[in-house]
Amino acid sequence: MKTRRISIDVLRGLTIFLMIMVNTPGSWTYIYAPLRHAEWHGCTPTDMVFPSFLFVVGLSLYLSLSKASGNKTVLIKKVIKRAGIIFLIGLLLNWFPFYNKHITDLRIFGVLQRIALAFLGAGLCILLLRKKQWILVTVLVLLLGHWALLYVFGGSNPYTLEGNIGRKVDLLLFGENHMYKGFGIPFDPEGLVGTISSIAQVLLGYVIAGYTLSGSIPTNKKIVSVAGLAVFLILTGWIWGFVYPVNKPLWTGSYVLYTSGIVTLIWVLLIWVIDLKKQERWAFVFKVFGRNPLISFVISILLVKIYIYIFRFEGSNLYSWSYNTVFQPVFGNYFGSFMYAFCFTWLIWLMAYWLYRKGKIIKI
Repeated sequence: MKTRRISIDVLRGLTIFLMIMVNTPGSWTYIYAPLRHAEWHGCTPTDMVFPSFLFVVGLSLYLSLSKASGNKTVLIKKVIKRAGIIFLIGLLLNWFPFYNKHITDLRIFGVLQRIALAFLGAGLCILLLRKKQWILVTVLVLLLGHWALLYVFGGSNPYTLEGNIGRKVDLLLFGENHMYKGFGIPFDPEGLVGTISSIAQVLLGYVIAGYTLSGSIPTNKKIVSVAGLAVFLILTGWIWGFVYPVNKPLWTGSYVLYTSGIVTLIWVLLIWVIDLKKQERWAFVFKVFGRNPLISFVISILLVKIYIYIFRFEGSNLYSWSYNTVFQPVFGNYFGSFMYAFCFTWLIWLMAYWLYRKGKIIKI
């Protein structure tokens, strides 16, 4: 089980490393194309990061629930409690540093909130359904149900920014003051309706982990079969995308299958290199992040907000000043923006490394 955990730790850590990188460019004006999200439909390498984390949540759920003790009620309470804590932290991060935003303008959803709700939904499904076949049926129901919601209630343009039902639901339930406005109009890419298919992505991770990690250490034969499954998911998602676009902001089912297939393929490669070939030393950087993933992400968001909102001077802030004064003059616009994100990520890694050396695992 130890080697299995390492491959999952590395995948989790790689995801957090990339998540911090794409969230902290020196300038949002100068970003290399692969480090940008698709404008709407489509999937760039950056669009792979968040679904990768949800998929890894499913892998982790398999490890934790397969060895969990206690009756079902106790486990359900633990899942609800953890989801509540993660959601609350996400909400507080949206509000931080508190003095600059009134609660009536507080965005309700976000990355951690989506993780919390997907974890909650998937955890309850796993604990209540138990059997793999019923969990797979649930995945299909969630993906097809989400598609039906978007198609039936989205009007003549169901997959557009303005017309999608997810935006309408969030506007109705929460109001535009509590929604993300980075698309130019109130629309939350981590809103309520997209949570349906996000739960399916976590469940896919759980089911694939159950198949891959059952029995002894995965053999070459099993690795080939899981790789074949990954290719099947990629092709299915891509083909489905012709009628149901691959779209991260809507978190479409085609996007779930396509990204889950790619993440599975990466995980299979990690299993082969780490578990079978015993080549682990190269992955130490990612293993450090993988031991404390969520707290590393939380620290990165806190530090960015401290740079922007607390260390302000002469109409600027520490975040912009450090890019404009150090990174841009030395490395240029695009590479300077990239190096800023790279150095910032390593700063967070040093904090995670301190926790790693102390043997501390902070579970959120």
